[in-house]
Amino acid sequence: MESLYFLVPCALVFIGLAIKVLFWAINNGQYDNLDTEAHRILFDADKSKKAQSQAAADTSDDKNPHA
Repeated sequence: MESLYFLVPCALVFIGLAIKVLFWAINNGQYDNLDTEAHRILFDADKSKKAQSQAAADTSDDKNPHA
């Protein structure tokens, strides 16, 4: 029973801090654009593959300067 005298206030302080951080994030625009990051992870692999194929093409041109 004595532990509840400690745990309940700790839980209330934790909840208060969590709510304060949530409202801080909302007011600072952390949740304004949720779609960009969701799409970015889908298209990062495509960009890196294009960059690798472009780099491979550039190095093959360097090996054969008469082409």
